[in-house]
Amino acid sequence: MIALEKARQYLEQLGLSHAAAVLESRLEAAAQKQLPYPDFLVDLLGLEAAARRERYLRTRTRLAHLPFHCTLEQFDFGFQPSVDERQIRELATLAFVADAANVIFLGPPGVGKTHLSVALGIKAIEAGYGVYFVRAHELLEDLRRAQAEHRLDRRMRVYLAPKVLIIDEFGVCPYDRAAATALFALISARYERGSIILTSNKGFAEWGEVLGDSVIATAILDRLLHHSHVINIRGESYRLREKKRAGLFGGTPPRREVMPQDGSAE
Repeated sequence: MIALEKARQYLEQLGLSHAAAVLESRLEAAAQKQLPYPDFLVDLLGLEAAARRERYLRTRTRLAHLPFHCTLEQFDFGFQPSVDERQIRELATLAFVADAANVIFLGPPGVGKTHLSVALGIKAIEAGYGVYFVRAHELLEDLRRAQAEHRLDRRMRVYLAPKVLIIDEFGVCPYDRAAATALFALISARYERGSIILTSNKGFAEWGEVLGDSVIATAILDRLLHHSHVINIRGESYRLREKKRAGLFGGTPPRREVMPQDGSAE
């Protein structure tokens, strides 16, 4: 037991906290299976490595500010036939990140744009890339405020640092010229340096109206689309589908059972 305690102390001193915590149970398992010493060591260090990776992914996911955790495996490609699954799987290889290219998801609300952008963000985190998620209106308000307070350069670093910046819900509300100018500065600074995944319910022809300046909108699109993959999703909202299934939106409401007046079942 003294040797066991010393071994645990050494593991903790080396920063192998998970290995120290499971040392005794893994020794017992190794004894029962009569594992050779090298196999026991591989088992113990493998558990430590897995625990460290789990902590790493949990931390990087938290720092990315993802609104929820969803994967490509959870996306219902059958419900959205306009989405080319092969193209999405190709994007999941993250070649676009290595090329500092952009991904733009267009389509009406509820068709899975945010789900796909988050799922690609998770793939990027798993591959070791920095990721940051932000709603478009929060981003532009932040940049506009920083510009007014003469600290735009410092605040811009937050959005330039990650290799993948996810900008969600662009076009939900209109922006003024100051916000449009700040967005142009961000897009220009990231151009060919880092990837942007952007979701929008507005077609490109409407961006001038959204930004309140067609010239700035054209300049933004010129840089955003130069190296990009555009996925236009045409389909029904997942949220409305669930409401329809529950009889809460359109269609025939679910049949209500009527009890006979005598209280007996039909």
